[in-house]
Amino acid sequence: MSTRAHPFRIQVRDIVHRPGEMRQVHTSIPLPETWGEGLLTVRAGSELDEDLRLESVHEGILVSGTAEATAVGVCGRCLRDIEQSVEVEIQELFAYRKDESFEYEVHDDHVDLEPVLRDAVVLSLPFQPICSEDCPGLDPETGERLTSQPASDSRQAIDPRWAALTGFTTDISTDDSGAGDREER
Repeated sequence: MSTRAHPFRIQVRDIVHRPGEMRQVHTSIPLPETWGEGLLTVRAGSELDEDLRLESVHEGILVSGTAEATAVGVCGRCLRDIEQSVEVEIQELFAYRKDESFEYEVHDDHVDLEPVLRDAVVLSLPFQPICSEDCPGLDPETGERLTSQPASDSRQAIDPRWAALTGFTTDISTDDSGAGDREER
């Protein structure tokens, strides 16, 4: 099936140039390198579980199926460590002959699934992962997690640039102007 030196290379000698032949492949491969950049990655050494179907067609070998791995990183709002399952579906044709219309080829009766799987997994990783849908994030002033802070005072801090204007507010219940005592003309 696959070789130790190239775990993503799968031998297809038994179905090459035999349209209609099919084979199932179920493997678990440790990643040789980290896939992804940014807040969420699938780290080197973590397992990638493949459930693939290899079909021989006239043009080449059609590979379809799913792959699943676990991505780790931090929440984009609160920076809490998170772990997220990543499952991707692939369907790619590996052509027998080099052709501009096909991106991948069958080489020496093998198909190399690493670029196909890597691209699918990396493109499925969220750009801004979050730990939960209702994650409030970090306090912009203190940098603390908003979920770990006690409920704040309902009064907001007054911007010091506007503090001098606070004396100009009027409260209807304590208004001394006598406006209610005046007669209208």
